[in-house]
Amino acid sequence: MGARPLLALNIVGFPVGLPRHVLGSILEGGASKAREAGALIVGGHTVDDKEPKYGMAVTGLVSPGRQVSNDGAQPGDALVLTKPIGAGLITTAAKQGVAPPHALDAAIDTMARLNDAASLAMTAVGVNACVDVTGFGLLGHLRPMAIESGVSAQVRLSAVPLLDGARDLAEQGVAPGGTGRNLDSLDGVVEWDAAITPADRLMLADPQTSGGLLMAVPPERLDELQARLGGSGVETAAVVGELSKPAPGGPAIHVVP
Repeated sequence: MGARPLLALNIVGFPVGLPRHVLGSILEGGASKAREAGALIVGGHTVDDKEPKYGMAVTGLVSPGRQVSNDGAQPGDALVLTKPIGAGLITTAAKQGVAPPHALDAAIDTMARLNDAASLAMTAVGVNACVDVTGFGLLGHLRPMAIESGVSAQVRLSAVPLLDGARDLAEQGVAPGGTGRNLDSLDGVVEWDAAITPADRLMLADPQTSGGLLMAVPPERLDELQARLGGSGVETAAVVGELSKPAPGGPAIHVVP
């Protein structure tokens, strides 16, 4: 939402039977990313758990009235996505031992990349709305933006950036368990063009870990936003669709080839 992180607390669930050095590596990874983001880890809490879990509770600052919410999108806005999707498909394949090594390396690189530069570009230019693409997938996070903003969204599948290998895995039916629930939640919300395949739907509902930002930007600011993103090292600034006035009784999202 345009905030700057300051302080973080580690929150860890960890099985007592796993080697402690694994926990140490997890905490070291989190600490390195916190430093990269300019935040200090000032404590935390660890509990015994049956499966490993790790996250942070973060406190930061944003100027009152300058926070970027998901409900301010306007008809005519372009939808800009700052990371490719497909990480859920690839990490699921990795758990099954079928992920191509180059695809897994690319997914890890994407997930390890912060959204700080994209956020700074967003606030400098001024966008109307933003969401981060995480567990509900691209369309699942676009859904509340469209509904809460009172707009309709059109997404062009051909413009959505994909991680290498994601399409092949989707066509093989390799997908996280949450993908099906994500698709179910889109019933009555999304209108699918006849050319959109079941594999396409899996990709657009694929849960992401540390996905990119999806921004609604006025068309007159689009070039500046893309220039700032590129100039700050953000590798992806894909225009994946646009927003319009909704038709009475129509779906919130249209997906076209």
